[in-house]
Amino acid sequence: MSKPYVPGQAPALCINNVPILEILSPEEKAEVMNASISKQYTKGEVIFSPGHSSANLWIVHRGSVKISRFSAAGKEQIVRILSPGDFTGELSLFSHTILTNTAEALEPTEICLIQGKVISDLMLRTPRIAIKFLEKYTERIEMAEDKLEQLTLYDVEQRLAKVLLEMLHDQQNDRLENNVLILPVSKKDLAVMIGTTQESLSRKLALFQEQGWIKLVGQRKIIIVDQASLNLIL
Repeated sequence: MSKPYVPGQAPALCINNVPILEILSPEEKAEVMNASISKQYTKGEVIFSPGHSSANLWIVHRGSVKISRFSAAGKEQIVRILSPGDFTGELSLFSHTILTNTAEALEPTEICLIQGKVISDLMLRTPRIAIKFLEKYTERIEMAEDKLEQLTLYDVEQRLAKVLLEMLHDQQNDRLENNVLILPVSKKDLAVMIGTTQESLSRKLALFQEQGWIKLVGQRKIIIVDQASLNLIL
């Protein structure tokens, strides 16, 4: 069960970790912090689910969050993985939204919730904030279109190569070894992300290792031995 936040540093750190909000003046940051709370979640805990109403912007302060959507038959599609500094709930800035996705903590996670109305009021007063949110929303649309292209035009090997390279790039600033990838999700979730079964994923990873393109180390660590070859199959 989520734990309510005891007033402290988290809202301030959340705001400073989000590039869109870094451009706020000290007075504007104080306004946002006064409209913020922080909650903690355990691994596997559902943060929100379809049908819930929301008027908040959700920012990951620490940990990671899986945003997914389920079909009527229960099939899962992972929309994206949120890391510290990432946010969701941006539609609440424009209307009182009924949520259609599920958010689940992938590890012990702390979330900062900011009242959407405070951000939308800031956007009206400060156009540069509105432009930043529009840029981020456009980026997410482009990512969704790219994902649709992968699922319809790429085979499983190509989709796996692409997601491994993308994850490696996303972790570029978080590690000392440039060719070491720590999977941010389980193998089961990775299979869902590329639209295949866990068994098929295991076979493809083994094939990549046999080809000398990667080296598997435990459940989550992958050494990318030959990025050029992975790029060539795309």
